[in-house]
Amino acid sequence: MKPTLTLQTPRYADYPELVRVWEASVRATHDFLPDAYIQLLREHVLRRYLDAVMLVCCKDSKRHILGFAGVANGRVDLLFVAPEHRGQGIGQRLLRHAVAELNAERLDVNEQNPQALGFYLHEGFEVVGRSETDGLGQPYPLLHMRLIRTAS
Repeated sequence: MKPTLTLQTPRYADYPELVRVWEASVRATHDFLPDAYIQLLREHVLRRYLDAVMLVCCKDSKRHILGFAGVANGRVDLLFVAPEHRGQGIGQRLLRHAVAELNAERLDVNEQNPQALGFYLHEGFEVVGRSETDGLGQPYPLLHMRLIRTAS
């Protein structure tokens, strides 16, 4: 039997759990980032990024956060799934919610994260540009992606 998963808007009290999911996900998928940089980013996530986006999280029946997404200005700025829950459709569900309900159609992905790039390509995004540095000006190239709109 599949566990019951719900999408909901997290509360401020959920922020520590969101940051734990973020860090576990980053450590599992961003092996090119040094530990000191992950710690710096963690502070940015907690103090700035979570409040700068519309958040949606996926919780299980025990109310544990399994993954979350954050959208601002039509762009998915955050999409992270706890490593032990990857491959179960949570990221897909969050991304599709971000597109359908939060009007997201753009995102950036680290060029050095091929799993995420493959996921977004599979979900109908295409690469439309590249930056040599990340949002903090560090040498971690970003690929800019846009949702391919199909005629309906």
